[in-house]
Amino acid sequence: MSVDAEPCFDIAHLGHVEIYTDRFDESLDFFTRIYGLRLSRLADDGAYLRAWDDYEFHTVKLTRHQTAGIGHVAYRASSKQALHRRVAAIEDSRFESLGWTEGNEAHGPAFRFRDPFGHMFEIYWETSWYTPTGDDVPALKNTASHFSGAFPRRLDHVNLLAENVAEFEEFMITCLGARVTEQILLDNGRLGGSWFTVNNKTYDLACTEEHGKGSNRLHHVTYATDQREDVLRAADVFLQNGVHIETGPHKHAVQGTFFLYVWEPAGNRVELANSGARLILAPDWTPVVWTESERKRGQAWGLKTIETFHTHGTPASDRENPE
Repeated sequence: MSVDAEPCFDIAHLGHVEIYTDRFDESLDFFTRIYGLRLSRLADDGAYLRAWDDYEFHTVKLTRHQTAGIGHVAYRASSKQALHRRVAAIEDSRFESLGWTEGNEAHGPAFRFRDPFGHMFEIYWETSWYTPTGDDVPALKNTASHFSGAFPRRLDHVNLLAENVAEFEEFMITCLGARVTEQILLDNGRLGGSWFTVNNKTYDLACTEEHGKGSNRLHHVTYATDQREDVLRAADVFLQNGVHIETGPHKHAVQGTFFLYVWEPAGNRVELANSGARLILAPDWTPVVWTESERKRGQAWGLKTIETFHTHGTPASDRENPE
């Protein structure tokens, strides 16, 4: 391969997620002091945050809003040419194109589009690399910055809710060139969930079936830790700070991820997870399909999935009783 050859994937990775909060000061305190994200910039409308080894300026934009929930999901393209290939594919599809934004201090021009369930996505190429200063300079020069709190290492994935997972699957494959790595097939023939990758990670986005009859809803955002012990330590950090621990620590059956789920002050579900060394290296990977009966057995070591994990999302819907 020549040094100027095009990458194999048009999309490089999940870039950042915009999270809405109607309790901004409390949410910001949670994400920085307790969860351990770093503040890159405090703006009038919100805050730009990143984990200690995220190379970009931010991986979460925490935005002041009248509700909790999700603003948009952003992916970074593999090149400028790849960005325009994806834009052409989106504009040629049946899915809604929203057009170009000028970008901001975090990244350059981005093309925005929407899935059939109200979630807004964007793809960009030009990005701002984070430059640590002062106390944020890491001891090891091959890491991006210092760490604290529960010390999540990097943004890992986002989970969205949709009334028709099969339709969302078509959206991801068409618009982002994603591959499906695992699925849940319900007894009624519907897809209960699909897990997608745009590179060699096991997944960077999941979509599960919406039970709350809402639209444009977030299930959770996840950051990765170095090891399982970090997740266990984080459980004590959350306990000490009065954070609502929803479920875990435990191990998922789907994808085999060691997990811990909490609710931040605005009600958004946030996960810390460790996937071990598992990667999808096979170019001809066949999706793993889980049946409804297999999923009803619970998680990998027998923990039953609690009811709120199926019903709670943000913003709250008419069928959900928010805490």
